[in-house]
Amino acid sequence: MSVQETLMQKLKNDENEMIEIREYLHEHPELSFQEKNTSAYIKKYYENLDCTVTDYGDGYGFAVDIDSGKPGPKLALRADFDALAVQEDNDLPFKSQTPGVMHACGHDGHTAYMMVLAKNLIMLKDQLKGSIRILHQPAEEVSPGSAQSMIKDGCLAGVDNILGVHVMSSMPIGMIGYHHKESQTGRSNFTLTFTGKGGHASMPHLSNDAIVAGSYFVTALQTVVSRRINPFDTASVTIGSFDGVGSYNAIKESVTLKGDVRIMKEDTRKTVRQQIEQIVHGVESMFGVSAKLDYDDNYPVLYNDSQLVDQVIESLKQAKIPEIKMIEDCGPQDPSEDFAYFAQQVPSMFFYVGCQTADGANHPHHSPDFMMNEDCLIIAAKAVGTATLDYLRV
Repeated sequence: MSVQETLMQKLKNDENEMIEIREYLHEHPELSFQEKNTSAYIKKYYENLDCTVTDYGDGYGFAVDIDSGKPGPKLALRADFDALAVQEDNDLPFKSQTPGVMHACGHDGHTAYMMVLAKNLIMLKDQLKGSIRILHQPAEEVSPGSAQSMIKDGCLAGVDNILGVHVMSSMPIGMIGYHHKESQTGRSNFTLTFTGKGGHASMPHLSNDAIVAGSYFVTALQTVVSRRINPFDTASVTIGSFDGVGSYNAIKESVTLKGDVRIMKEDTRKTVRQQIEQIVHGVESMFGVSAKLDYDDNYPVLYNDSQLVDQVIESLKQAKIPEIKMIEDCGPQDPSEDFAYFAQQVPSMFFYVGCQTADGANHPHHSPDFMMNEDCLIIAAKAVGTATLDYLRV
């Protein structure tokens, strides 16, 4: 039996273990930068396995090194393990036990498949070449993320390439999605406070209405994409929060807005920020208010290395993994990912594993009813395992 066949069989035998780990993690979620217990749980799994565990970064991240003892390339595999500030609505036997916190994006699944895959790669390491570094990463969801601090601490030292996977509830089970080059949006967030002069609603001439200023800003903001961005480029600007709660007969002194920006080119990022800053200054002058703008340019555009993409996709096609029903270029994806920081450092590939529920219902990521078809776990493990073996030319 070949190493590939052996690994596939071992993973299939351990499918229930993946599901058990995933459900445990789902029941005990922790927010970004607070994943102390989750990190300890994952580390404990490796205690009696023949590998080296090393902490990286300023949070709870660490790496598991699997060294074959033979010369060859070093491939990194990344899985994130933080949850979101979402109250779960699902009625599950393993429903989140932490109020207001939920694995609403599938990171519990990423970690579960990766742990079991890593265990089996460790068991087979004498038959491998080169080395593998498993990156268990916390704090993907919240800027600044933990990828940067892990990189700064040396987690990519000696690494030639890195692979990452995300389960996708918008893709059917059995689908592998991928894309070349720019594959996920870059992101910026901002908080903007306009401060004017409050007063009585019957005497507006004696006040500077912050709500009117903020409303004008929201309206003017719509011109950024429609009039300042090349129609062939991609950008979106969203105001997700407008905090103007007050009394019906009082003019608000200040309002606070929160916004989100997504782009597919870093040059577009600069244009959007310049335009937002210009509109802010214009509103200050027009309405006699002052503005405080906190602008956070964070996750970069995620760039997939075409050569690595072609290599991995060819590996998956040749392997003819029975659980994989389709392998398609799914085009660029709208969300942002701090995996993009890893991809800035070494040639990388980030691809997608469908996890849509069997009934085809819509359970979107980051929603209170996010749902994962657990059949995706074995698919992710087999896909990443196959790509790893072929990369190391076993």
